[in-house]
Amino acid sequence: MTLHAGDVRPPRLAPAKIGTRLSAAALAWLSRLLLIAAVVLGATACAREQPPSPPPPASAQVGEVEVASLPRQAQETLTLIRRGGPFPYRKDGSVFGNRERLLPKQPRGYYTEYTVPTPGSRDRGARRIVAGKGATGDPATSGEYYYTDDHYQSFRRIRQ
Repeated sequence: MTLHAGDVRPPRLAPAKIGTRLSAAALAWLSRLLLIAAVVLGATACAREQPPSPPPPASAQVGEVEVASLPRQAQETLTLIRRGGPFPYRKDGSVFGNRERLLPKQPRGYYTEYTVPTPGSRDRGARRIVAGKGATGDPATSGEYYYTDDHYQSFRRIRQ
């Protein structure tokens, strides 16, 4: 190898020995680097949002039920909703988000939920009536009521 004026010769490195141990500082640095890489790659994978699947058509998911065919407790809850209360459960009248997308699509806050007591249950149970605001803007007078006895897995529109 011929060197010319201004050429810089790279430093001569000793050949690496197989089995050379890394210092504790180098190991710590390498483990941090691997941890950072894992976090970045994991966050990138989590950040990729999958497009939401289209909601099932509400008409295919919501059946109908006559008021007279509802359990007595559901009929009583419906009467309380129509009167505007008072409701026995603290969460009665709270917003129902329709995350299952089984009811017709409406803006958030359109639906409210009410507990239908389940005899023998220690908690609120799975039965609910979900009320829409309808044309009146008031669940008490809307006439839009849905019954579920399986905690939002299915709904039936209550026919008056």
